[in-house]
Amino acid sequence: MSQSWHVEKHFSNRNNWLRAGVLGANDGLISTASLLMGMAAADPNHHTLLLTGIAALISGAASMAAGEYVSVSSQRDTEAADLRKEMDSLIKYPEVELEELTDIYRQRGLDETLAKRVAEAMTKHNALEAHAREEIGITEVSKANPIQAALASAFAFSCGALMPVLLSLLSSTLWLMAVLAITTIVGLSILGCLSAHLGGAPKRPAVIRIVILGILALAFTSIIGRIMRIII
Repeated sequence: MSQSWHVEKHFSNRNNWLRAGVLGANDGLISTASLLMGMAAADPNHHTLLLTGIAALISGAASMAAGEYVSVSSQRDTEAADLRKEMDSLIKYPEVELEELTDIYRQRGLDETLAKRVAEAMTKHNALEAHAREEIGITEVSKANPIQAALASAFAFSCGALMPVLLSLLSSTLWLMAVLAITTIVGLSILGCLSAHLGGAPKRPAVIRIVILGILALAFTSIIGRIMRIII
């Protein structure tokens, strides 16, 4: 008798690093390309364009890393404070906490007897883990990791920003705006498709969304650059 196995692939465990990585790459590509588009529209020399791109890459990567570290550290501190409160409550009021856990399972569809038995079993196994997961929503998967998020953001930003910087190095100023526009749109399409694939989401909406936003950013900075060229 043959036996078939059904294995579901879930992608929620990728949320932390995927969010930081995709955000960093998108920001690196869009912000650096947009900056260089604005600069190119103002008609600077090639050396100034290159220095601007390198400065944008370095400062952007550092800013992304610092911002992500502070943000996720704050999230981790909040989680730690909640866990301390929960542990204190479990020590002082174990009956009340057991009833809270029972009520959670009851609201999820279990009858009174089964909800009570499940709550008692989970409390016996690991009371803090059970309450952290069911009452607060903290799991090992979702626990904040500031260093991981910071490094992922900095690395991803650098990867995204590297392409427009290299283009400013290799392309002439005359063709730079057209080359930047085309390659940025292509790069954003690839990033949108990749992020959707890694997250198990539909690819077309992700690609359309990110390409439209990228085009708007490039067009806006290009217009500003031309205006500044006229004024200055």
